[in-house]
Amino acid sequence: MKNIQLLGLLLVVVGSFLPLVHVPVIGNWNYWKLDYYLAIACWILAACAVFGIVNNSTKIVRLFGVLLILLFVFTLIAVKMQSLQYFSFLPFKSWREAFAGVVKLKWGWAVEFLGALLMILPGGNKKVNKRTQL
Repeated sequence: MKNIQLLGLLLVVVGSFLPLVHVPVIGNWNYWKLDYYLAIACWILAACAVFGIVNNSTKIVRLFGVLLILLFVFTLIAVKMQSLQYFSFLPFKSWREAFAGVVKLKWGWAVEFLGALLMILPGGNKKVNKRTQL
């Protein structure tokens, strides 16, 4: 269980450097190019999850895994809203939506969400009575 959570944590940290958004003229952006504050928040939540993994506290790891998923969803919504806002100078709403649709999400999000899910899903600490175990 601890190894699966460490793998999930590693995927979250590595995922912050993978391409998350593709902007046609500029190229691929990772979490650090999207927003420094969101990237720092991601790493702080990951560091708190390390504390839970080291202390073998499944509740802490799950809490920070859920918080990471909420941060990722917030970031996805913010990226879509920002891309719509970026093209607000266009006169028609359909044009704005068409140009905002040029900003594409990349495969790095799958790694981020998979890592957070791996932190949440493993079962809890089951204490087994050593005298009854053969």
